[in-house]
Parts: sequence; structure tokens; C-alpha cells
Amino acid sequence: MRTFHQVLVNTLLANVTTGMVWFGLVFWAYLETRSVLVTSVLGGSYMLLIALASVPFGTLIDRVRKKTAMTVATVATGVAFAAGLVLVLLVPSDVLLDMGGPAFWVLVVVLLCGTVVESIRGLALATCVTMLVPADDRPRANGLVGMTQGVGLAVNSVVSGLAVGYLGMGWLLAAGVVLIALSGLHLATLRIPEPEVVHAEGVPAKVDFVAAFRMAGAVPGLLGLIVFSTLNNLLGGVYMSLMDPYGLELVSVQAWGLLWGGLSMGFIVGGAIIQRTGLGANPVRTLLAVNVAMWMLGATMTIRESIVLLSIGIFFYMALITYAEASEQTVLQKVVPFAQQGRVFGFAQAVELGAAPLSTFLVGPLAEFWIIPFMESDEGRRSLGWLLGEGTTRGIALVFVIASVVGLGLTILAFCSRPYRVLSRTYDAATVNEVIGEDAGTRPE
Repeated sequence: MRTFHQVLVNTLLANVTTGMVWFGLVFWAYLETRSVLVTSVLGGSYMLLIALASVPFGTLIDRVRKKTAMTVATVATGVAFAAGLVLVLLVPSDVLLDMGGPAFWVLVVVLLCGTVVESIRGLALATCVTMLVPADDRPRANGLVGMTQGVGLAVNSVVSGLAVGYLGMGWLLAAGVVLIALSGLHLATLRIPEPEVVHAEGVPAKVDFVAAFRMAGAVPGLLGLIVFSTLNNLLGGVYMSLMDPYGLELVSVQAWGLLWGGLSMGFIVGGAIIQRTGLGANPVRTLLAVNVAMWMLGATMTIRESIVLLSIGIFFYMALITYAEASEQTVLQKVVPFAQQGRVFGFAQAVELGAAPLSTFLVGPLAEFWIIPFMESDEGRRSLGWLLGEGTTRGIALVFVIASVVGLGLTILAFCSRPYRVLSRTYDAATVNEVIGEDAGTRPE
């Protein structure tokens, strides 16, 4: 457990750094353009790259030691952030801020790649929970991971908002380079007890999407969970592309960053409750139950143009996200053999996150060119003003309400589905992953 806590702290530092840079880039881009289309492209590109890279990243984690995978991610992220800093320092600001020119998009792509590569750390951390934490303690360990994510989001939201508002992207990137270097130095001092790498028999060393799919399909009911999470993320892409524009229309970028920092305490509260109570006897049921509550919050937190109402909704939404993520990780860590977890985690992440860019790329143009103008018209106000009230952000609010109602319906259907019952039985019957190499069909390297 001591080693796990050290790895968790190191991952926190890396996550804070990459999140700070990414939040700063999104804030900066929207403030320069005032276009939800730009933020939807950024958010969609981020999710799409993570989806495409998740299986290769998962294969890397299965084929090398976990510390090696984390080191590769840290070095690659540091190089990308340093390259972005050089661009900001050398390219004149008027050229860099020209959205129609190549310099802006080169900066975006470089920082995007550095942020995406860091996702290796999250996949590796999930397998480290299996490797380092006793089975009975894993639900609480996953809750602690959620708390750590909340701390990271709180810190990077505040720092990125204040840095972009007062100092600019140059100082933000300089801080990113320094912090990611400190993360690498700390990682080098850690000793993660993994004397041998365990591989699944008959599984090729190359990146193989089909093999990852078969591994997931071999667990009864698991594909149903992945499909459910995929549909949830398809709708969640709506929030990714429009939440920052919505908030930045209500308050300044500095206030929005500080507000996110405070609201991120929801992650910490959720994780703390999990630490005390666990996830219940059936984490699959817990996952669906919290999704019902999350979609109900999503449907109500923007029905009036109020930063107070939005803040209350986001806080509880974040607390529930911790439960949802911890539940899914706990299920996967028990039902998937340890030697295959990198690939299966990567496959699940690829499929689940791959849906979000579809909605993100779609909702930006729809919101900007149709829904927002409609809600600003007299007809829109007359037809939906009773539900959404008055204000300049009512078009975005309408998108949130529609997505939430659809998500609530899908969750209720999932509760009644056969895959839910099958996976619940699979989880109850599964043996725990306690020792590296104990699973049938594995061999040490």
C-alpha cells in the first residue's frame, strides 16, 4: 500500500501538469475566438486521439513494466510541452493567434499530443491497483484514485484560469515543463515491485484490436458494460464541448478557473465516502444507480441561467462521477485476468471514449449555427422560455437538457437488460487477482 500511495502521488503531479496545460489551452482558445466550434474541435480531437491510442497504450502496459510505461509517458509529455513553449516564445503573438494560420494549429497539435500521451499513466495506475492492493481494499483504493483526480482538477483549474487571465500561455507552459520534469525525477526514485512481466499465452506482442476485443468478450456481460459506457460518453461529449463556453459566458476566466477548483471538491467528497463505505456488494448496480442521478442533475442544473444553480449541479455531478469510475474499475480489476488488464482497459477506454468525439464534433456546429440562434429568436423564447427561462446561454442549456433526458432513458433500459444481470453474476463468481502470474494461461517473461 505504501508503494501504491507513492505511485498515486506521482500520478497526481503528472495529471495536474497536463490538465493545467490542457485547461489553459481551451480557455485561451475560446477567449480569443468566442466560438463554441473551436472548443468542440479541441475537445473532440482530444477524445478521438485518446480513443485511437488506448489499445496501443494498453498493449505497451502489458508488454513492459509499469514503471517503464509511466516513464515513457512522462518523457514524451515533457518534450511536447517544451516544444509548445518554444513556439510561444519564438512566434509573434499576432501570428500565433491567427486561427486561420498554421502556427496556432501546430501549437494545438503539439500540446494535444503531449496531453494524450499522459493518459498512459491512468491506464498503468489502474493495473497497479490490481498489482499492489489486496482485493478487499480495491474499491476503497479506486475511491482514493477518484479523490486524487479531484485534487488534480481543483489545482489545475485554478492555476490555468489565473495563468491565462493574468500571465498568458507562455508562463503556463513554462510551469508545465518544470512540473513534468519534477514528476519524472520523482518517478525515477520509486521502486515498484514487479520482478517479471506476465503475458497471456497465445496473445501476440503487437498491437491487436481484435485480440483485445476477444479478451473483453471472453468475460460474460463485460461487452454490455462497455457498450453502456460508450453510449454514456456519446452523450457526455455534449458537456465536453459546451460546458466551458457556458461557464465563460456567465463569469470571467479567472472566476471560472477558481470556481472549477472549488467544485472539484466534489471528486474528493465522493472519494472520501467510498473510502468509508465501499461500493456495495454489486458495483455494477452502483454504476447504473449513480448514472440515473447524474443524468437527472444534468437535466436540471442549466434550466435557469444561474451560476449558483450550475455550481451546485456540477459539485454533485463530480461526486457521482467518482462512484461511477470507481465502480467500473473495480469490476474490471476483478473479472479480467491481470496479464490482460492493460489491453482490456485500453480497449474499453478506446471504445468508450471513441464515441465522445462524434457528439463533440457534431454538437459544436449544431449549437452555433442552429440551436443557439433558435433560442435567441422570438419563436424560441416563446416555445421554450417556460422551461429554460431567459438569458444568452439558453441554446446551450437546451442541448444539455436533451442529452440528459436521452441518457436517463438509456440508463433505465440498461437496468432492465440481460447484460446487466449476466455481468452481476460474473462479478459475484469471479476469483480475485491477488498475485502476479496466478491467472491461468499466463507466463512470466
